[in-house]
Amino acid sequence: MNSKTIASDLLSIGAVFLRPQQPFTWASGIHSPIYCDNRLVLSDPEVRNRVEDGLALLIQTYYPECQMLMGTSTAGIAHAALAAQILNLPMGYVRGENKDHGRANRIEGKLEPGTRTVVVEDLISTAGSAVETVKALREAGAEVLGIASIFTYGMKSGLDRIHAAGTFNHSLSNLDVLLEVAVEEEFIGPEWRERILRFRDNPSDESWMNENQ
Repeated sequence: MNSKTIASDLLSIGAVFLRPQQPFTWASGIHSPIYCDNRLVLSDPEVRNRVEDGLALLIQTYYPECQMLMGTSTAGIAHAALAAQILNLPMGYVRGENKDHGRANRIEGKLEPGTRTVVVEDLISTAGSAVETVKALREAGAEVLGIASIFTYGMKSGLDRIHAAGTFNHSLSNLDVLLEVAVEEEFIGPEWRERILRFRDNPSDESWMNENQ
């Protein structure tokens, strides 16, 4: 699947929204020129089909031995289910923490020890939820082949966390490609491209906000 096509799709439906002149505020308090909500993919059948077909092809290409897909809770669940349907594979998902009722499960779905699994995530930023999902699956005895995601910012903190966990991520598209498309399609002016990349490479440094616009 062409990463520029996916980037164009995400921009067109507002799943990745660029607003450098009116930054978003993250929960950490950091001001960001970009906001990503890939849940919106589910509401557009044409884009959704391209994304899920892309995820299925990505998994076949990079993780051909995969026996089961596991979605991150909650954003990865639907994408794991749809990709699993295309691939005719079983799927499940991993909660952020154990349920406080019933069987107190954290992992939902039948997971046998040794099952070769791929984690499906919608967005990789700091990679916290994806890596925690990998750890939970390993603790349950799964063999985690890696992560498949729709979009990645390519932040150093996320890359470092994935590397430290001894796993891999493959995404359908990424911030570098998306910014190229955003300039081509006039979502932003070319002067903003490098400034947004500077934010990506050092989110705590807000000097990109203070330059003359």
